[in-house]
Amino acid sequence: MQTKRSWLVWGVLAVVAAVAGFWVAQQSASSVPQLTSGTWLPQPRVLDSLSLTDESGQPFTLTELKGRPTLVFFGFTHCPDICPTTLAKLAQIAKSSGVENLRVLLITVDPQRDTPEQLARYVHAFDPSFKGATGDPEEIQRVAREFGVPIARVDLPGGDYTVDHSGVVFLLDDQARRVAIFTPPIEIEPTAADIRSVADRLHG
Repeated sequence: MQTKRSWLVWGVLAVVAAVAGFWVAQQSASSVPQLTSGTWLPQPRVLDSLSLTDESGQPFTLTELKGRPTLVFFGFTHCPDICPTTLAKLAQIAKSSGVENLRVLLITVDPQRDTPEQLARYVHAFDPSFKGATGDPEEIQRVAREFGVPIARVDLPGGDYTVDHSGVVFLLDDQARRVAIFTPPIEIEPTAADIRSVADRLHG
């Protein structure tokens, strides 16, 4: 009898644990925002480090990246189409989102040509508040890998070259943690609405 009672108790406990686990999983899932144009990450992803140079020639590290939510895009100033189109849209998205102090950062995938001066002229043509970052090619590659952005130089006839890269836009909170990603095609109104819907989660 004692053995049967013990098995019964353990059986009840197992059922309770299973129900509790299911409830916790459901609660966790329901706490993840459902975006229409992007994906909210189940867990924020913290950057290991950052050692770049901004468009004014000043060091740009994790310290500079914190304090404000940021939309990060990897591109380059000689990009013929994707980059200018995306940056023009991000300028409108940042304004339409209504998120206080939301900034846009372009990290170049072409540090050989994109000096701070070149970046400043380029990004400020879209919005004076835009930031640009360049740096050593090794650091650019490392940062791109950390974001999961592939970079590939493609040589062109005549000695010129272009750079293939992802068109993904990353949303960082004010702790410099990746919290959402937006994949092409980037649409202005849906993306702005998504960011607006998670505004309270971007400020720690």
